[in-house]
Amino acid sequence: MSTSTASVSTPTTPLNPKSRVIMASLIGTTIEFYDFYVYATAAVLVFPHLFFPTGNETTALLASFAVFGAAMVARPIGALFFGHFGDRKGRKATLVGALLTMGIATFLIGLLPTYAMIGWWAPLMLVILRLAQGFALGGEWSGAALVATENAPVGKRAWYGTFPQVGAPLGFIIANGLFLGLALALALPSTDPTRPSEAFLEWAWRVPFLFSAVMVIVGLWVRLRLVESDVFTKVVKADRVEKLPLAAVFKSNWRELILGTFIMLATYVLFYLMTTFTLSYGRAATDAEVPGLGFTYNSFILMMILGVVFFGIFTLASGPWADKHGRRKTLIIVTLFIIVFGFLFVPLLGAGDLSVMLFLIVGFSLMGMTFGPMGALLPELFPTNVRYTGSAFAYNMSSILGAAVAPFIAVWLWTIGEGSPFWVGIYLSVMGVITLIALILSRETKDLDLHR
Repeated sequence: MSTSTASVSTPTTPLNPKSRVIMASLIGTTIEFYDFYVYATAAVLVFPHLFFPTGNETTALLASFAVFGAAMVARPIGALFFGHFGDRKGRKATLVGALLTMGIATFLIGLLPTYAMIGWWAPLMLVILRLAQGFALGGEWSGAALVATENAPVGKRAWYGTFPQVGAPLGFIIANGLFLGLALALALPSTDPTRPSEAFLEWAWRVPFLFSAVMVIVGLWVRLRLVESDVFTKVVKADRVEKLPLAAVFKSNWRELILGTFIMLATYVLFYLMTTFTLSYGRAATDAEVPGLGFTYNSFILMMILGVVFFGIFTLASGPWADKHGRRKTLIIVTLFIIVFGFLFVPLLGAGDLSVMLFLIVGFSLMGMTFGPMGALLPELFPTNVRYTGSAFAYNMSSILGAAVAPFIAVWLWTIGEGSPFWVGIYLSVMGVITLIALILSRETKDLDLHR
């Protein structure tokens, strides 16, 4: 911890009303995660058929996941770019820029020609736009978390910090609900659980990407009404704005960067196992070369949406708990449960439909409990003049170590297990142990002063 840390909470009067803080932090991350989930769903359903037609289903899926993971590599670059301007110029303009970048990239994906139309140019353009998505998301989350926590009343930072976090389950529900609605309302269901209908592949998959433009317009309207937090304006008035926030945070807060990265690790692995791998595993035929559960897309996505409702509920519930008992204690307990959960993959996923539903509910509930406190914990690790850069870099470096490789490793372990998810669960437990060690080595941030 840097020498600038203080263990005193200084009251502040937020310049933004509560309703504006909630909407600005929530709607932006909802849109960002909606865009991200739209791609994640298409990476399973659409892109292996339209952009990576290798002739082998597993190879095509892995190629699609590789592009999915490429965005995670771009996220730390986006974190440094947006973090630099967020710490120097303010949170508001930076958040607007991140939202615009994400929205434009997502909209353009919906207009892309396929491999059958232009050959290898199609996957190349998909990769470029996917990198742009990751670049934008690298700056979005931290800015939204700072808007929430820097405007929070004393003693309620973790509660306010859950507002941007709830954007993740909301974005999932909207994105997958739209995909599902298209399949049902437009009579485009598929009789083959491993492949969407031809009509869906021909045009319907583009609609969720194009719909992003509408959501971005709403998000911009909300964010342009924000004013800078009192916490940041005091740094400006005191002439304490860092010229090079990245150099400053590496010099004074390198320990927090490392701890923050590994504190997020289990959260990221669980996040992408529950939202991406399970969709592949659940839809794979029981008699396939690498067998799965054999659910149709419609039935399994409905089960996932129900599970994500618990994700949202427990994200919100984790805030008051972390404010009362502390971020560190809360996350240590939840991480222990995540480690145990990894050993339950086989018994829960192999005992019938109700057991699979229980697996989704438990996994997504744990996701909410571990994801919620992060909205406060990571910003609290860093002083105000490098808070955007520090929290964004730690958050997004963890995306490389956790999320970028999680779907790829999960499919590989699923193949090694010849259809059994046993090794996938063990992978989650091992990542949980690493996170547990980082939490034990960290210190409580509940009572730290954000004005430091």
